[in-house]
Amino acid sequence: MTQEQRIVSVERLVQAEAASIFELIADPAQQPSWDGNDNLASAEPGQRVRRAGDVFVMHNTGGHIRENRVVEFEEGLRIAWKPSPVGGPAPGHLWRWELEPRPEGGTLVRHSYDWTELDDPSRFPRARSFDAAALRASLDRLAALAESR
Repeated sequence: MTQEQRIVSVERLVQAEAASIFELIADPAQQPSWDGNDNLASAEPGQRVRRAGDVFVMHNTGGHIRENRVVEFEEGLRIAWKPSPVGGPAPGHLWRWELEPRPEGGTLVRHSYDWTELDDPSRFPRARSFDAAALRASLDRLAALAESR
C-alpha cells in the first residue's frame, strides 16, 4: 500500500461563514449530528477545543471510548486530531478539517483522513473503510447543518 492511498481528502464549497462551520467541528458534542460514517455516538458537552494539545473524549457507536488529542489548531481555519484508546497511545491515524473563507462568499471546506502512520495491520480494514465516499458523507451533512443555520 502506498502512502498516497493512505491519505483521503474531499472538499466542497459550503454556503456558510467559516466561524459557524468551525463551531460545529471544534465542539465534540456537535460532531455526532454531522458524522456521515455512523461512527460517533456522543460526547459530553463543555469540551470545545481551544488549542493544540487539548484532548476531547468521544463515545463511538461500537461502544468504545476514544481520547482525541488535538495536534493542529488555528481558530476558525484548521483543526486536526489523533484518536486513541483511553490512556493508550495513538495508533497512527489523523482526522483533519481545513476551512478557507472565499472572497465571493462561503467557505471551502476540506476534510482529510490520514493513516500513513498506522502500523497495526489489524486496523487496516477499518482504516480503508474511511474512503472518499465516507468522508464526503460527513462533509455533506456538515454543510447541510451549517447552511440551515
